[in-house]
Amino acid sequence: MSSIADTDLLSGPVDEVFRVLDERGEPIVPGGLPTADELLTGYRALVFARRLNEQASALVRQGALAVYPSSRGQEASQVACASVLAEQDWLFPTYRDTAAIAARGVDPVEVLTMLRGDWHCGYDPVETRVAPQATPLATQLLHAVGVGHAARFKGEDTVVMALCGDGATSEGDFHEACNFAAVFRAPVVFFVQNNKYAISVPLARQSVAPSLAAKAVGYGMPGVRVDGNDLPAVMAVLRAAVRRAREGEGPVLVEADTYRMEPHTNADDATRYRSDDEVSDWERRDPLTRLRSHLVGTGALDEVREAEIAEAVEEMAARVRSGVSAESEVDPDELFAHVYATPTPQLREQHALLRAELEGQEA
Repeated sequence: MSSIADTDLLSGPVDEVFRVLDERGEPIVPGGLPTADELLTGYRALVFARRLNEQASALVRQGALAVYPSSRGQEASQVACASVLAEQDWLFPTYRDTAAIAARGVDPVEVLTMLRGDWHCGYDPVETRVAPQATPLATQLLHAVGVGHAARFKGEDTVVMALCGDGATSEGDFHEACNFAAVFRAPVVFFVQNNKYAISVPLARQSVAPSLAAKAVGYGMPGVRVDGNDLPAVMAVLRAAVRRAREGEGPVLVEADTYRMEPHTNADDATRYRSDDEVSDWERRDPLTRLRSHLVGTGALDEVREAEIAEAVEEMAARVRSGVSAESEVDPDELFAHVYATPTPQLREQHALLRAELEGQEA
């Protein structure tokens, strides 16, 4: 491969992992890197995503969040999938994609609202073009394909980025979504962040396919593997996939080879199913240190720029702490506001009983 620009990233062997930077931050593809400014913007987004993961995990320990599924180690994939979308495009995230939603431009405090235990997702999906975070595996993929299919019917210039993990590829919904999208050429990019575990189940116990990207062959769509810890590589592949979908050529399945550095959630004991040596090996492939090494080596990142990024990141973290820890106003009437467009007699009766009880307490 001579460069990213003159290479068809969607037609290579499905068992080959596309990379731009090696683990030391040295270029693998000559002439294939974005500009220094673009890489600095990407690095800043990585640092924001890492700090958001750290801050959210701390808020769980403090009792301000009920749970947090960290994406530490997967930040390059999180940032890349948001950065390649146009304003009119849609992002369909999972419960682990908080950093991707924030990278899409949604207020991090709003992103974390659901994880506080609130009844709604915290942001307006239509306004932000970001679907609610999906906890059940793969269910959001069917919704994503439906949005993409509808957009084609309406003649809209819309591409849908549908996120999932390796565990979701074992679900029937994954198969149905991929098959439907391929048959009807829906403008969808299926982005699988293969972080090696479905909670405690390793990939080898989920599939014996040569790769998850290889599954695309059976659906008649391109399948691509990319180093999920290499930000410019992930951006290049996803940008090509989005362009293909936008031009009406149908869906693409992209598998990002990455790793979940922290436990599944704060309720998980990862030492029961993986070794410290395995985690340490992946820490050497950290997406932040890889890109930082490249930028420092080329002189694009100096102490002044790092200090500016650090200051902005800490301002974000302070705002998240304040916003998540603030007491939320509870309106009991909201329990009944969004159940049916026209409330049923039973719902109206239950609402009246609640109002009577509350008014009696206030009297």
